[in-house]
Amino acid sequence: MTTFTTFDPGQAHARLHELTVIDVRTPGEYAGGHIPGALNIPLDHLGSALPGIRTAAERGEVLVVCASGARSASACRTLAENGVRSATLAGGTGAWAAQGHALDRPGGRTRATWAMERQVRLTAGSLVLLGLAAGRTVHPAFRLLCAGIAGGLVFSAVTDTCGMAAVLAALPHNRPRRADLEATLARLRGD
Repeated sequence: MTTFTTFDPGQAHARLHELTVIDVRTPGEYAGGHIPGALNIPLDHLGSALPGIRTAAERGEVLVVCASGARSASACRTLAENGVRSATLAGGTGAWAAQGHALDRPGGRTRATWAMERQVRLTAGSLVLLGLAAGRTVHPAFRLLCAGIAGGLVFSAVTDTCGMAAVLAALPHNRPRRADLEATLARLRGD
């Protein structure tokens, strides 16, 4: 099985000109600031992009990035299972920016869509508050919503997956436009 390696931001910056950088965050997160030259392929579209990523990997090294490194490591495992060598960026774009490296912001956009982790925290917290309030004012059974969210968070931590993030990724601001994804895939193939 093919494995993946990890680059720190300094290594990635020094080799940026020779890497194909794939950002697996949502389009909203990507638009808020990404590594220069990075191509946006959201994690849930990785399967359809495999042929293009494989072609890019045959031409040179592929670096996969996300906000913190968790989604990119997951993407690298998926790529490795499909015989594609890749590397992940330790600490993601957060570590990249923290070390003083520039981020591209298309159209001068400075207000970013919230990172997926932040969207999950807001949604989970809101649902817990809603469950507590409705359990007190409407019917005690609404408190089960709180238990369900708590159970989901524990399951998420134990399995290192997040069902709520998968649901939130389907929201319009987190979805790639078809034309953008097709253009990215064409660039990967070298069209």
